[in-house]
Amino acid sequence: MQNPIKKLNNLKELIEELKRDGIKNQKILEAFEKYPRELFVSTDVKNFSYQNSPLPIGYSQTISQPYIVAYMTEKLEIKPEDRVLEIGTGSGFQTAILSYLAKEVFSVERIRELYESAKKRLEELGINNVKLKLGDGKEGWLEYSPFDKIMVTAAAKEMPDELLLQLRNGGIAIAPVGDYMQYLYIYKKRDNKIEKIRDIAVSFVPLI
Repeated sequence: MQNPIKKLNNLKELIEELKRDGIKNQKILEAFEKYPRELFVSTDVKNFSYQNSPLPIGYSQTISQPYIVAYMTEKLEIKPEDRVLEIGTGSGFQTAILSYLAKEVFSVERIRELYESAKKRLEELGINNVKLKLGDGKEGWLEYSPFDKIMVTAAAKEMPDELLLQLRNGGIAIAPVGDYMQYLYIYKKRDNKIEKIRDIAVSFVPLI
């Protein structure tokens, strides 16, 4: 399950909390320091930036709990040469974290307002290894496939087949799956066959 909300007041406390909760990848912790979550939320919730909980970003969407952002990123085992597909750009926070670890990130967002604000924010941060697309995330981004890693940040009843087709042989995908009860699933592609592994229980907005 996602960890209970704890009162955290600053970035240092959040980083220590992530370490205590089992996040070991130093590059992920560095990414959290380089791209603080407060840069990706609106002024009215900025004081809650370092809480280990989801926050609203408008349009019935949320920015995920920091622990879940770090956990999903760690599970992808991203290498510096990897090309990563992200489904659901949102405010761009997870995108920025991925960009710190991967060679390239290709992120798809369906809501125009979020797409435009994330694009502007990532450009202002000088992140130049990310390509954004306004479109239906369930279709992936065929033009740039196959991808070494795929992350889906909204829940579907099943992982879209089109996304798994765009996963490189030897690659890893992670996605929340389910309706009332959701779990993270990890998909490993070996010899063009998919191994599906159920992981922790989570709660995400629906993939639309």
